[in-house]
Amino acid sequence: MGQIHIRVGYDIVYSCVNPTPMLVMLNLRPERAKDLVTPQIMSLEPAIPTRRYVDSFGNICTRLLAPEGDVRFSADFIVADSGEPDPQSPDAIQHPVDDLPDDVIVFLLASRYCETDSLLDEAWRRFGAIAPGWGRVAAICDFVNSHITFGYHHARSTRTAREGLEEGVGVCRDFAHLAVALCRCMNIPARYVTGYLGDIGVPAALPMDFSAWFEVYLGGRWHVFDARHNHPRIGRIPLAVGRDAADTAISTHFGPATLKQFDVITDEVVTA
Repeated sequence: MGQIHIRVGYDIVYSCVNPTPMLVMLNLRPERAKDLVTPQIMSLEPAIPTRRYVDSFGNICTRLLAPEGDVRFSADFIVADSGEPDPQSPDAIQHPVDDLPDDVIVFLLASRYCETDSLLDEAWRRFGAIAPGWGRVAAICDFVNSHITFGYHHARSTRTAREGLEEGVGVCRDFAHLAVALCRCMNIPARYVTGYLGDIGVPAALPMDFSAWFEVYLGGRWHVFDARHNHPRIGRIPLAVGRDAADTAISTHFGPATLKQFDVITDEVVTA
């Protein structure tokens, strides 16, 4: 397809009862900074001080004290992308746990939404006979994709991987959490990713939102998988990675706050 430009951004409004500390992850992952075509500028209304830091997963985090009343976060910028679908590496090997890098081990452990201890027997029953490596991850994605029914009305912020398996419904985060947990049960390091994913190269479907997918460590590097779409997609732009959604929340408020507006932009820039 060749390189493309993607317009991305957001317009998000929270209403706070009192001055409320907030943490937001709305900046691109540092490895995509080189692809910025126009500046990535977060605007806040009212204008208030912010402070950035990089967390233990390499995500750019922004801290602020939201005032009483409404606070708006907005941005609108352009990112260059390869225009190619997610790379496929069917020969990628699964490493023995003893051979994994130290910084990858954390992505084998249980986490807030990925309770591997209660899924271990189920995972080995379903996937233990499948050869380790890419094919095993693909089988996990096939299972999760067919088992969970997608619907925004199914969204629940407290649903865990185990509950996703039991309930069989959810949104993109639930697909990712269950796939991540099952991979970890099979000793495949897996990390949760949140970011932009527009309807590029596929028919436009639902209103735009931030998306969740996951990555696994095979053959010495991280590879993209998506249990919800279960098909290579074009134009993934990650914002944050972590153990699960708790590490990658777009916003975290330390006090009462109501979401009043949530609009996300992810469109290919079409030139004449």
